[in-house]
Parts: sequence; structure tokens; C-alpha cells
Amino acid sequence: MKLYYTPGACSLAVHITLCETGLSFEKESVDLATKKTASGADFSAINAKGYIPALQLDSGELLTEGPAINQYLADLVPEKKLAPANGTLDRVRVQSWLTFIGTELHKSFTPLFHPSADDVKAQAKANIAKRLTYVNQELSGKSYLVGDQFSIADAYLFTVIGWMGFLAMPTDAYPHIQALVAKVAARPAVQAAMKAEGLIK
Repeated sequence: MKLYYTPGACSLAVHITLCETGLSFEKESVDLATKKTASGADFSAINAKGYIPALQLDSGELLTEGPAINQYLADLVPEKKLAPANGTLDRVRVQSWLTFIGTELHKSFTPLFHPSADDVKAQAKANIAKRLTYVNQELSGKSYLVGDQFSIADAYLFTVIGWMGFLAMPTDAYPHIQALVAKVAARPAVQAAMKAEGLIK
């Protein structure tokens, strides 16, 4: 397998999951501005969507969309319990969190990474604050998003919350989120993925 990623971007969640699985994989970074990979290939020819993450399977098939890739990877190694079994309510809960993080949090950050009018950025920050208040409340009394087991949803939330540091957005109002982020950051697979992307030393 080969992961196409951009350091610190949403592909970090897939990178973390790959490290958690223990499966063998290659990786190649992508410059999203030029659409060139580290080896000089045209990324648009590899993934017509033009964005990361993308996971090329050994068969040559390309998987896209982080939550879908992560569920695929989790199901390859069920013994790692990165996602509950299909057909269970806990699996639906993980899928619900993946959807919420992707549609309500991840996309709310988009205007903050691009030239946008101040009112658009202010609205984006207000939306993020509202969503994070909800997440913080939901984490009260829990170790992870779905009970006491780390899952691919936690890897995705960790990745998105990481952007707040880059954007100098404080997280003090969300102590339960801070606790989750600290717990996830301490995982060896997370440390490995972040070191590989040059995000930590």
C-alpha cells in the first residue's frame, strides 16, 4: 500500500491509522499547490479529485476519502479494535463521529486556510466553537469518542484539533477535548506518524 499525504493535513488521520495497524506501507508527500508528488509525479493523474489522502492498494486500486480509508484499514486488522465490528451500534457511533468531524468540523476550518473575507473567517470560527462545545460535552466522562477504546474517529478528531495550534486558536474552553488530544498524542503510532511527517522531533 502507498499513502499519498501532505504533512499535518487531514491525511495525518490515515497515516496514524496505518501506523496503528502495523501493516507495511509506503508513503509519498504531495504539494497540493503544484499537484506534484515528492518524486515529481502529477498527483492529478493519480487522483482525479486532486486532494489527499489517497491510498493506493497493492492491486493498483486507489481509495480516497479519509473516513472510508480508515474504516477499510481498521477492518483489515480487526484484532487491533480500531473500529467496532460492522453491524454493531458502536460501529454506527464511530461512523456518526467520522461524519460529524468531516462535515461539521473539518470543512469549517477550510476558510481559515485560504484567503477569505474577515466575516467569513469569523463565521467559520463561530461554527467551530459551537461544534467543539458539543464534542467537549460528549467527551465528559469518556476516555474516547466511543467509550473506552481508541478508534479511527479519535485519530480524525486529533488531526483536526491539531489545526487549532497552527491557526493560534485556543482550546482552553474544551478541557475534555484537551484530555483526549493529550491521550492520543501519547500513542506510539501517533508519535511515529507525526515524526514521519516532520510535525514533531
